[in-house]
Amino acid sequence: MVPFDSTHHAQTVWNDVVAYIKQLHSPLVRQWFSELEPMELSSGVLSVRCSTAVQQQYLAIKCRDVFNEAAQAATGKLISVNFTCGSQAAGQSASMLNMYNDGVISPDYVFENFVTGPTNDLAYASSHAVAERPGKAYNPLFIHGAPGLGKTHLLQATCQEIFRRQPDTRILFLSCESFINCFMESVQAGDMMQFRNRFRNSVDVLVIDDIHFLTRRDRTQEEFFHTFNALFQLGKQIILSSDSPPHEIPELENRLVSRFSSGLVARIDRPCFETRVAIVKTKSRMRGIALADDVVNLIAGRIDTNIRELEGAITKIQGYAMLNGGKYDMETAMLALGDTITPSQRLVSIQAIIDQVTRFYNVRLADLQSKRRHKSVTLPRQVCMYLARQKTRLSLMEIGGYFGGRDHTTVMHSIKAIEELRTTDVKFADHLSRIEMALMTQVARAG
Repeated sequence: MVPFDSTHHAQTVWNDVVAYIKQLHSPLVRQWFSELEPMELSSGVLSVRCSTAVQQQYLAIKCRDVFNEAAQAATGKLISVNFTCGSQAAGQSASMLNMYNDGVISPDYVFENFVTGPTNDLAYASSHAVAERPGKAYNPLFIHGAPGLGKTHLLQATCQEIFRRQPDTRILFLSCESFINCFMESVQAGDMMQFRNRFRNSVDVLVIDDIHFLTRRDRTQEEFFHTFNALFQLGKQIILSSDSPPHEIPELENRLVSRFSSGLVARIDRPCFETRVAIVKTKSRMRGIALADDVVNLIAGRIDTNIRELEGAITKIQGYAMLNGGKYDMETAMLALGDTITPSQRLVSIQAIIDQVTRFYNVRLADLQSKRRHKSVTLPRQVCMYLARQKTRLSLMEIGGYFGGRDHTTVMHSIKAIEELRTTDVKFADHLSRIEMALMTQVARAG
């Protein structure tokens, strides 16, 4: 047992902490963890220095509980982990927090980790050009494509590169849902001056993810039109992402369609096999694991939908490897992926999804359609919405209609929650895969 108050043993404790996380929380491990430096173990706090403000913010918000758990397991004492950064990075930390309005920016989402191919090279090149010359290269930059193909990665990478080159740049990154909520709160508070000052006078780069949620919102579209014009006339950079190109966003005003299309519109499509192979290699390397070529090819061959599904497959293999002595071999991969099918997955009915989810979680359809917010109900409800989006042609509004008339923003939030949970929680990833396998078996039998 290490002494409770000790600087001498900080490195020893840290080594045990990392080993614990690799063993029990492997999906959280990243290659850049090797850059973290234990500084001191004193007064019940293990201080760890990060290389960048992005790393510090990410670890403090997303990983602190797991690191505290690991530190307590390593020492047998009630201690906590505190993440700090160097003097230059510390000066940037507040700016980083102000830059990203919707949670935390990921150290993984940099240009160096974005795998390019024929289906995304234009989006990548244009994003890089904007990062080098914001407001002068392509303005606005509009990136569109199906969920899970790397739009958010490019948006965050662009922001991080701008910030690296020009630390004083005022960047505001938020989802369209957050923009709508900010607008509605300002309207209700009768304080539009503060809203307009924030979005028009206090930013050099405005980045909005999922701009297609502006659909059917007349007042918000009006406000965003004027915000867009004000920023554009001042030479400020505007970057937008969407599931659809501007002209296909339902009920989007023609003048906004025109504005969104006036710069560069770049599409991202599903990656080809060669690109998927490169993506799997990159994602596994980022997690500090080495996959043999036959395992990489198995994943890339089985999953042709999107990058999130590829990450989910890696997470599953990590989970099975933990139970198989840390072996990342073909046998482990086959056990993990099981009957995963994707090259020509059949569409399934919403009723089939509901049947499988309610059976797995032992809940009733009436519970899923109710207003109850207990985890025992919200999780299966979110799983249903996620699977409905992945495996049917139903719109977000139609999916929400099946579950108590919930709106499209609630459905989108549920989908994102499940996508994140699938890549970070090995147990849940296994449960979700079992539901998917049961669903595909049911469909195959029906067919």
